[in-house]
Amino acid sequence: MGLEIVTKDIQEGARAEVSRIKTEADAKASEIINEAKDVQKKMLGDSLAKVEEDLQKLHQQVISSANLEVKRITLNKRKELLDKVYSQTAESIKSMPASKKEELLKHIINKYEASGARFYSSKASEETARKLSSLTYAGNVDCIGGVVIENDDGTIRFDFTYDSILKNVYERSLKQISDTLYG
Repeated sequence: MGLEIVTKDIQEGARAEVSRIKTEADAKASEIINEAKDVQKKMLGDSLAKVEEDLQKLHQQVISSANLEVKRITLNKRKELLDKVYSQTAESIKSMPASKKEELLKHIINKYEASGARFYSSKASEETARKLSSLTYAGNVDCIGGVVIENDDGTIRFDFTYDSILKNVYERSLKQISDTLYG
């Protein structure tokens, strides 16, 4: 009987040890599971924060890109309109009555011919310009009207073509024209 009691004591001790180890293992497993859940929650929260931040940045980039595109399109349309105004003004000058063109040409020649020795004009204005000026006629230039006056050695040229005058006035008045058209 002594051996059975020893065996029984060993078995009970082993069972108690197994039970203790199992309880410790369950507690440790529960602790590990809880830590893993906490880490998972933190990682999920961090991931959500990162995704929200990335979405915010992407949203801002899309808005900025769209705003730039709208500005580009608006500026292109304004430029098209300003170019159209410029072209229409040039066409208005071309279609001026001959008497107005002659009056304008006479004013330019009277005011500036003392500064030169020869002059150039458009083919269409040649006859009128020759009639109005005492300077030597030097040939034609490609323009809608007006004259180019040059000194004897050709080192100084005064460009009084309507094209040049229109361009200068247009460039000086561009801001005012733009403000008038677009407010």
